[in-house]
Amino acid sequence: MKAITYRTYGGPEVLEYREVSNPKLGPDAVLVRVKAASVNPVDWKIQAGYLDGFMDAVFPVIPGWDVAGVVEEAGVGVTEFAPGDEVIGYVREDFVSRGTFAEYVAAPIRTLARKPANLSFEEAAGLPLAGLTAFQSLTRSLQVRDGDTVLVHAAAGGVGSLAVQIARSLGARVIGTAGERNHAYLRGLGAEPVAYGEGLADRVRALAPQGVDAVLDLVGGEALKVSPGLLATGGRLASAVDGAVLGLGGQYVFVRPDAGDLGALTELAERGELQVEVAATFPLQQAADAQRLNREGHTRGKIIVVP
Repeated sequence: MKAITYRTYGGPEVLEYREVSNPKLGPDAVLVRVKAASVNPVDWKIQAGYLDGFMDAVFPVIPGWDVAGVVEEAGVGVTEFAPGDEVIGYVREDFVSRGTFAEYVAAPIRTLARKPANLSFEEAAGLPLAGLTAFQSLTRSLQVRDGDTVLVHAAAGGVGSLAVQIARSLGARVIGTAGERNHAYLRGLGAEPVAYGEGLADRVRALAPQGVDAVLDLVGGEALKVSPGLLATGGRLASAVDGAVLGLGGQYVFVRPDAGDLGALTELAERGELQVEVAATFPLQQAADAQRLNREGHTRGKIIVVP
């Protein structure tokens, strides 16, 4: 099969488009024919060696954790899926080697759920990692409830835009930080936008004088630092990008594969409560260009690669 691989840590320049062996299928996995995969910041951070301290890399590495595709073959222990089923997955294992930037991926069933019928493969591929990050942050770490006011930093990004929609589905009022050019987009998702930069705290307080019940930080740095002062009494703080949140009394979120949570995202999408914005689509052989665009950090929505 064709795949993107890298044989050593580095930037986009180390990526190669080449022929590799088809993945072996374990008893509790299915072979998925990849229809689309999405680019996430963690992909190039792993590739740069930033996670080498706690995740083994078995070279050559095929990058990518998100996938939308069709089951080709089921392992001998699998009863949940059958050939022809359309699935989505956050295909993360405890080591880095056989990712989703390929024509096929062997995906453990714990990482998969049924693909939303109303989403294209490209849209569906953008849902797993970003959607799970948002869902687990809001429902577990922040325990958002009906009537809460939630502040989402970087609300127009891949995770943030899904977080806005999920929080709204939970009955929350949402305030979202974003650049001016994305304010109309956020209003369309049901959020009240505020601009980044100097005076951010004052702009949020003007909308929520009594403070917000929860803050989901997807930026880090200065936005995270001002967040504790924006919380109402008993307010909760979580960050998916900056471990400094622990020193501020909040929780750090590292998303995990969860078939049940993925299934909940599928249900939200099929009810029309969750949509995925695709910022750009690249052929698999141009994955390095897709990664460069992701590294710029200014795209709205998800960047997709297709075999």
